[in-house]
Amino acid sequence: MKQLAYPANRETLHHLLLKLQPDAIPVWGKMTAQQMVEHMIEQVRYSYEKLTFVFNFPEDEANQAKKKWIYTDAQIPPNLILGPLPTANEYPDLHAAIKQLMLELEDFDRYFEQADTVVNHGAYGPMDYNEWLIWHGKHLAHHLRQFGLIN
Repeated sequence: MKQLAYPANRETLHHLLLKLQPDAIPVWGKMTAQQMVEHMIEQVRYSYEKLTFVFNFPEDEANQAKKKWIYTDAQIPPNLILGPLPTANEYPDLHAAIKQLMLELEDFDRYFEQADTVVNHGAYGPMDYNEWLIWHGKHLAHHLRQFGLIN
């Protein structure tokens, strides 16, 4: 599967997301299709500091996690739960959320136009544009598998 977060593959990503139906039943987990897309929006916003958090992992632990999740073919396992589901949607419908996700990815690209830009990941520490692209690609693939859009 090609890396869907890369700008050259965004049209493919968009077409896959447009196959989602609001009432789609996930293969695993409790998210609705719209919750999943809005979750991806939130994660992209963290990667270009539209949203921020406190990074407080020990550097050696963060480096080990980054090596495993960024620099290997490891996939995010099904049913990984890292927080509660939101109680309300931010966007009026799934289509609007998909459109916003694609806009957020464009903003992410623009944020990293300066070559030396790095942004902390919540568990992996400082990451550059290419590392974030890898992470977003793995995260997107995880959720596309969750809804049966890719194998």
